[in-house]
Formats: sequence, C-alpha cells, structure tokens
Amino acid sequence: MTNKNYSMKEAMLFSQRIAQLSKALWKSIEKDWQQWIKPFDLNINEHHILWIAYHLNGASISDVAKFGVMHVSTAFNFSKKLEERGYLKFSKKESDKRNTYVQLTPQGEKILLGLMESYEPDKNAVFSGALPLKDLYGKFPDIIEMMAIVRNIYGDDFMEIFEKSFSNIDSKFTEEEGKLRKKAEVESEVV
Repeated sequence: MTNKNYSMKEAMLFSQRIAQLSKALWKSIEKDWQQWIKPFDLNINEHHILWIAYHLNGASISDVAKFGVMHVSTAFNFSKKLEERGYLKFSKKESDKRNTYVQLTPQGEKILLGLMESYEPDKNAVFSGALPLKDLYGKFPDIIEMMAIVRNIYGDDFMEIFEKSFSNIDSKFTEEEGKLRKKAEVESEVV
C-alpha cells in the first residue's frame, strides 16, 4: 500500500470543485465564443483550427488535434471543411509524407484577423467576471495554478504552443482605435 499525502475526502472535494467550476466556466466561455464567431459563420472547432494554423504557421493535423484538444478525426474533418471554404490548404512535406499539414490561405488569415479585430471585451462574460480583479490588483489573474495543472496533464509542448500564440499577439499586433490590428510587416531592403 502506498503512502498518500491526501485523504480520499480531500481528493474527491478537489476533483468535484474543479469539475463544477470548469463546467460553469466552460458554459459561459462557449456561449461567448459562439456569439463572437457567429457573424463569420464558423463554429468553435473551426475557429480554434484557424487560430492554431495561424500561430503554428503550418501545423500537422496531429498538432491541430493535440493543441486543439480534439480527436485527430475531428481536427481533420473540420480542417477539410475549412479547406472547402478556402480558408486552409492541405499539404505534405517532402521530408514527411505520412503527415498532412494545414496552412492558412490569405482568405483564412483575413477571416481570422477580422475575428480578432471584431472582439468586444464587454460582450465576454469571463472577461467581465475578471475585470473586478484587475481593478483590485492592477492586472488580470495569471491563473498560474490552472496552467500548472494543464501542463501536468498535456505536457510542456502544449504549454509552449499556448504561450507562443499569446506571445505572437503581443509582438505582432497593435491596438488602434480600440481594435486589435496586425502590425504592418516591415520589408527588409537589400543594400
């Protein structure tokens, strides 16, 4: 018998607390997310795939499934629908014929950037729920404990991509007139 540093009651209470809070939070997130993307005729999986393809700049279907927390067949089927609509293109790499890769098309990037530009924080319940904490502490919650739990479940790769997408937004986007806009790409001159 192994020595546990927790009681059964403590374990059950923690698991149920996380389950109930996650379900309540997800219900609100799902509603906000669906409202945000509805004018673009996308569902949550499609939007998530566009997001991942954008930030990974050419992701395998396996990567999309892993980072989108979806089954490989779900990632493939929704990616196929996005391809049919002209938002993604499929490819194989010379060095890797076994995996299928997805890349945003210019039209796919346009729709994703349009979504980012159309984001309205005041229509987002989770954002609104966190705003009093920002007012109180001067910053939004870091949610470090939740990130640690997710890292322990999905691994470092997952968290690296998670952080990369937010780092990309921080470095490649600017706010103009209350809207997020992609910074103009600086072309380097050959001297």
